[in-house]
Amino acid sequence: MTPEDIRLVLSAIAGIALSIALIVRGRLHPFVGLLCGAFTVGILAGIPLEETAKSVEKGAGTILGGTGLVVALGLGLGAMLQLSNGAAGLARAALRVSGIKGAPWASLFTALLIGLPLFFETGLVLLLPIVASAAAALPKGMDDDESKLRLMLPALSGLSVVHALVPPHPGPLLAVNALGANLGLTLAYGLLVGIPTAIIAGPVLARFTARGVKLSPPLLAPETIDMAPPSVGRTLTAVLLPVVLIAAGQAVAMAPPAIAAPLVWLTWVSDPVVALLLANLVALPLLFGHRLGERRIQDSIWLEAMAPAGGILLAIGAGGALKQVLVTAGLSDMLVRLAGGGAISPLLLAWGVSVCIRLATGSATVATITTAGVMEGLVASSGVAPEWMVLAIGAGSLFFSHVNDPGFWLVKSYLGTDMPGTFRTWSIMETVVAVVGLLLVLAASSVI
Repeated sequence: MTPEDIRLVLSAIAGIALSIALIVRGRLHPFVGLLCGAFTVGILAGIPLEETAKSVEKGAGTILGGTGLVVALGLGLGAMLQLSNGAAGLARAALRVSGIKGAPWASLFTALLIGLPLFFETGLVLLLPIVASAAAALPKGMDDDESKLRLMLPALSGLSVVHALVPPHPGPLLAVNALGANLGLTLAYGLLVGIPTAIIAGPVLARFTARGVKLSPPLLAPETIDMAPPSVGRTLTAVLLPVVLIAAGQAVAMAPPAIAAPLVWLTWVSDPVVALLLANLVALPLLFGHRLGERRIQDSIWLEAMAPAGGILLAIGAGGALKQVLVTAGLSDMLVRLAGGGAISPLLLAWGVSVCIRLATGSATVATITTAGVMEGLVASSGVAPEWMVLAIGAGSLFFSHVNDPGFWLVKSYLGTDMPGTFRTWSIMETVVAVVGLLLVLAASSVI
């Protein structure tokens, strides 16, 4: 490493450390903390202030321009599933079918299904109170805290895995676009890696981490509308429609011209914004029936969706700003040189950078966005398939959730665990997802 490289690394560490201090100790919103960190990196790296400001604007604008609609439409679909009791009905049906012994597995696969089109926080708000209610209703003798956690933790594992590894979640989707990966292949590889990862980190790991953890009554409960819940079939249609449309469009793109020509319209509707917009439009009559025109229902849907949207979009935009300043300063080029020397696997390097940003900022999405931006040159020079790079970054973005992660406090509130119990269950689970996900990516990428 040259003296300039060392200065760049120290600048990046100082900027990220400042972000941590402002977010964790100063209690500032991640939007403000990350922007301050971005300007600090630029100044310390020797970038003129005017150019740093332009990089911040470019990074935030690029990310928000491509992600804002996806986030808003995903939150809208999540609000509909929550307010209509559709997700609750789906979870109850799965738990009825599974029985007591299979309940942890039903919890896991319901989370994988419900979590496909939804932001992690939305899926958490939808699913965990339902699973917690099912845990509270366990038969006498099986209603201890350990049994309840063994039912709830697999749901968290499923939600985390699809959030980090499976498009159309904003994080993986942004990484797909930044690295030029194939969306359909990333979706397929994400499920290939994600399902066994979720099983290991969920039902299997919970047998050990749940022991001795005490629960108090959960602090949060979701808002619903007093109405008959939609059928399981209608709910499944609303949940799976955007995923099916995206997968169909990718299948058409890879099909022979003779087959693809009459189905070219699927390529258009498979765009994530179009797919999610169609899912929102279809979900309204499916989930609310003749009541979809009621002013109260419409107001509740979009108030519920937009309330968290502002904070999420601001944090993502600031993460994009930090990424762009790091790229402008030359971090991406430096990483390409390091990996080009053969000192470290590009996939392992991407995972490690994502881990560092996750630990620093507390946001899996910000970690994914920032790492994908600085790894763009490495993908082109190393010859690594970009789909596997997306998944390595996504796995690293989950490593050890702690106090600077809003998800940490949400999980603590919904589980009813104390601080040590949250670290022992949730934080360890996230770390296992990150490590097992990386190992499976490394193994699968060497075979496929």
